[in-house]
Amino acid sequence: MKARVIAYYLPQFHPIPENDAVWGKGFTEWTNVAQARPLFRGHYQPRIPADLGFYDLRMPEVREMQAAMAREAGVEGFCYWHYWFGNGKMLLERPFKEVLESGKPDFPFCLAWGNHDWTTKTWNRGKDIVRKADNCYIAKQEYLGDADYTQHFEYVLPAFRDHRYITVDGKPIFCIFDPYHFTDVTHFMELWRRLAEQNGLAGIYFVAICNSTTTVKRKEDGTIERVIPNLESSEEVYQNLLKLGFDGINSFGKSRAEMVSEGKYKRLVRQKVNKMFPFLPTSRLNYPKVMKHFFAPEDSWENIFPTIMPQWDRTPRANVADGIYVNATPQHFREHIEQALKVVKDKEEEHKILFLRSWNEWGEGNYVEPDLKYGHGFLDALKQTLL
Repeated sequence: MKARVIAYYLPQFHPIPENDAVWGKGFTEWTNVAQARPLFRGHYQPRIPADLGFYDLRMPEVREMQAAMAREAGVEGFCYWHYWFGNGKMLLERPFKEVLESGKPDFPFCLAWGNHDWTTKTWNRGKDIVRKADNCYIAKQEYLGDADYTQHFEYVLPAFRDHRYITVDGKPIFCIFDPYHFTDVTHFMELWRRLAEQNGLAGIYFVAICNSTTTVKRKEDGTIERVIPNLESSEEVYQNLLKLGFDGINSFGKSRAEMVSEGKYKRLVRQKVNKMFPFLPTSRLNYPKVMKHFFAPEDSWENIFPTIMPQWDRTPRANVADGIYVNATPQHFREHIEQALKVVKDKEEEHKILFLRSWNEWGEGNYVEPDLKYGHGFLDALKQTLL
């Protein structure tokens, strides 16, 4: 086995009342994807899905086809984004709920808690598409203490017990998107571990999702401070999170790669300028040039699980704010995977994990599902390198 590839899976491709209320009836991730337009000659927009079409995740046939494609490409399983806002409030839970209850597709999975606020700015492309305030809450992330943490655990327990659930060292994986602003995260993990053991599980393998190079640091009192990013080493970033009680880390090297490639301060200034002046041309980043710097030296640690990223273009969601990766082709993605395999080659088989970001983030131009331009090219890149 070369690597265990786990693909992040977005369940945003079906309408929900909360999105209808803000964006209009029938809004899904496809709404902005289909509205995107090229910003320069050769810019690949809009991105149009091929085999699966503009699918609706309420259809079990779609979920079966996705699993079949992923399995054939060498992907071990999907990591479904899971949104729990406190007091039982969830969003986009239907697709995974149906996967769990139906037993289909018979394809491995795990959960990543997207523990962040939902606001209208997430899908505001800088145009007049917001129905209410320029930035209002759709759902606010709250951490309500032990009773709520227990209720949350009881909700996911059937998933943990499912034979399809992905484990590390015999423990179900549970990823946390924002470990920095969850001030109670250490207590939360301790409580869940106790509940897991009381319910016959070996424990839980908690994974913190974080950038390998970051401008923020969590202090001992749980507050956040701004720091100068360290491009030479990610040791302090990783150790700060592991000390909180996480078993492993899913590192994301996009910020690091851009800073090394462009220059630390140039990259920070570029992002600020693009956000402040959306009428200016967007930045273009050369995928193969940038991705040479994607992995930090510490990504080779046994409990660090790096990310592989096929392409990136958030203009459907964020207009010009985030920069556009050009030359993100299946061949260059294949080279990126080969680089990732070298990073994990000396780890124990169980820990040779690469998180794919993502399976279907079409609004970020960050997907491997077939499209009209590349067909199965990105899936083939996975298959050719992993199998």
